[in-house]
Amino acid sequence: MKKNLLRSTFVVSFMTSISRITGFIRDFVFAYYFGTSPGFEAFQVAYRIPNFLRSLFAEGAFSQAFVPVLSEYRQKRTPEEVQIFLNRISGIMSLVLFSLTALAVLITPYLVYVLAPGFIHDPTRYSLTTAMLRITFPYILFISLTALGSGILNSYGRFSVPAFTPNLLNLAMIGAAIFLAPYFKEPATALAWGIFIGGAAQLLFQLPFLKRINLLPRPEICWHDTGVKKVLSLMIPAILGVSVAQVSFVVDISLASFLPQGSIGWLTFSNRLTFFPLGVFGVAIATVVLPHLARKSAAKSEQEFSKALDWGLRFVLVIGIPAMLGMAILAAPLLITLFQHGRFTPLDVTMAKQSLIAFSLGIPAFMLIKILASGFYAKQDIKTPVRIAIIAVITNTTENLVTL
Repeated sequence: MKKNLLRSTFVVSFMTSISRITGFIRDFVFAYYFGTSPGFEAFQVAYRIPNFLRSLFAEGAFSQAFVPVLSEYRQKRTPEEVQIFLNRISGIMSLVLFSLTALAVLITPYLVYVLAPGFIHDPTRYSLTTAMLRITFPYILFISLTALGSGILNSYGRFSVPAFTPNLLNLAMIGAAIFLAPYFKEPATALAWGIFIGGAAQLLFQLPFLKRINLLPRPEICWHDTGVKKVLSLMIPAILGVSVAQVSFVVDISLASFLPQGSIGWLTFSNRLTFFPLGVFGVAIATVVLPHLARKSAAKSEQEFSKALDWGLRFVLVIGIPAMLGMAILAAPLLITLFQHGRFTPLDVTMAKQSLIAFSLGIPAFMLIKILASGFYAKQDIKTPVRIAIIAVITNTTENLVTL
């Protein structure tokens, strides 16, 4: 068991490492061409909103609700029933997400009011954010359907394709920054189109691999399907339970919109660095261990379930504590080496360093959350992680308001 989990974890970690490298190249390009300019800060808010919803509805709550139910179907139902379930969940997702996207495009100015209130008195950043958000919002539709495909592939042991998929978004954004930006009056607008193109590319990339294992969903609308109802019932309360980091960061961005220009950029670049160990190791381990835990839970094998959970916790501690210390100690050298080029100045390094040190202290905790949340969701226990998440978000928001 441990050997298989370790092998799968290394596969996901390796593929994720590639996406983190392309992510660093992307951030380097952003820092070089845009720095912490008003246009780039507007883009960060425009991207953060659909990215936040992706965390809530796609890679976060949906995956944690969908994978255990799919594992249960795989354990107890026929392949034909599994296919019907996938057809119906994909149909409901497509309908709901298309409707949500259309509504969001219509009410975009009000979303900016809520999520970046500090931009209201800055006409340049406000108008840019509104325009970019209309371009980036369809990303939630693309990435949520991509998460469905990833959940299917992960449940059937095909971890490498979902782990590689984020590279396509990074490459699309790099291409947009270098090749499309010169054609726009506000160059950062090209990044919004990079998000749109990258989201569509991620979805299309996974379709042949789903077809290869005969599990390509054919969308069908059916609200009364037992499996669909179960996923939705688990997903709705899970939205808070698995998205603490994103909720907290959106709160940070919202409050930072009241601070001097550059604050959102400093938070963004430092946050990117902390997500390297989280993505390469924390998320990789959680991705691999969740289907395994779900299968053991469905099979009522408590001893094997406990062994797998213990393995995951020990592994993230071995990685997380050194990562925390290294990130905190090397904060300034990392920022200088990776980002201090072009329009990213020494002042930007000094300011981003402070937030990077603070973010790094939470690395082991966020890794442990990923594993523990997987344990609860594998057993379809929603209440415990949700209760803890609410406490965490309230604490974070209160501390932000006190120190603002």
